[in-house]
Amino acid sequence: MTSVTGDKPLNHSDTCKDWTGLRKLIHVDMDAFYASVEQRDDPSLLGKPVVVGGKPNSRSVVSTASYEARKFGIHSAMPMAEAYRRCPQAIFLPVNMPKYKKVSLQIREIFLTYTPLVEPLSLDEAFLDVTGSTSLFGSVDSIAWQIKQRIKEELCLTASVGIAWNKFLAKLASDLQKPNGFVFVQPNKIQEFLDPLSIERLWGVGQRTSEQLHKLNIKTIKDLRHLELGYLIQQFGVLGNQLYQLARGIDERPIEPERDVKSIGRETTFSVDVIDRDALETTLLELAVDVGRRLRKEGLKGKTVTLKLRYDDFKTVSRSQTLDQATDLDEKIFQEARILLRNVSLKSSIRLLGVTINNLSSKCERQLSLFSESDEKLEALAKVIDAVNQKFGEKGIKRARLL
Repeated sequence: MTSVTGDKPLNHSDTCKDWTGLRKLIHVDMDAFYASVEQRDDPSLLGKPVVVGGKPNSRSVVSTASYEARKFGIHSAMPMAEAYRRCPQAIFLPVNMPKYKKVSLQIREIFLTYTPLVEPLSLDEAFLDVTGSTSLFGSVDSIAWQIKQRIKEELCLTASVGIAWNKFLAKLASDLQKPNGFVFVQPNKIQEFLDPLSIERLWGVGQRTSEQLHKLNIKTIKDLRHLELGYLIQQFGVLGNQLYQLARGIDERPIEPERDVKSIGRETTFSVDVIDRDALETTLLELAVDVGRRLRKEGLKGKTVTLKLRYDDFKTVSRSQTLDQATDLDEKIFQEARILLRNVSLKSSIRLLGVTINNLSSKCERQLSLFSESDEKLEALAKVIDAVNQKFGEKGIKRARLL
């Protein structure tokens, strides 16, 4: 393993025989992305604890915290109220998604300069396969360094980079020396790289699995590697095989440049907890309308509707129903979600409500006998509403219940 931080030049290459026949992958992960963009655009925020997510007295959660804020124990998904309690002097900002998406596209353009094999994981991280690019741009570490430097020079942002022959190792490497890290895992030093790390670094090892492993006196990846495959499967089932493979740095998953949309959903956190069922159903309709509109915009239909509820004690439940026919109609989505809601006990107030549709397809071959005339009318009406709202804004035509 080789690692550098800051502006140190590289003094090695990947031309050694150990890379023969292996892929050359890079994982780029932006450092505190949303907060860093805000600090870049407003220099008065530099060096200060910045929390992106909303007002400190809101019911939202932290999207991103600057590294200055992280020193106070603030992290993503933490309630804003808790973030404020830990660091009242922090600067709290709303999420500006259009801005972050624009910067993300600029980063993506830099990636595509070097390879078309880019698999985005989110706005702020991606895998790149540069196996076929080294004859044009130099060794894999040289390409990774060029990307890192271009992000800094052209966008005034820092990224942490991991280089390895597979996804697991590359992503793990990029996370080890954040922020502004650069870690290169060479094929002949994989176990040297993995063995000292804690088992919590492995994908699939959450709190429960971690506790189980600790009871077995397994604390590092090296400890785990000494366990036999059969024993791990006996203890952890399918996860046992995954742990066995990852402890040896094995991960054969390919880069997927064009990832299919798995689901489309929308959720909302109420400013005040809600227990009135009628009010919840009105919100449910609003969510279903948005999900239907997005499905039609993407040319997709889905068969499985999922309802998500979070109670005031933060306990979260979900219920799903699979339809006979895939749909992109607001009314159909709402009807199914409402049935699911009516079958859930409102034992206490609700703080979050969400609707998601998955099992998506862009080619819905309908059985005409099952596709009613009323559905055809709903489809025609939806097209008209979409056209009007596209021209005059999303509130051009709105359901009476949502006024």
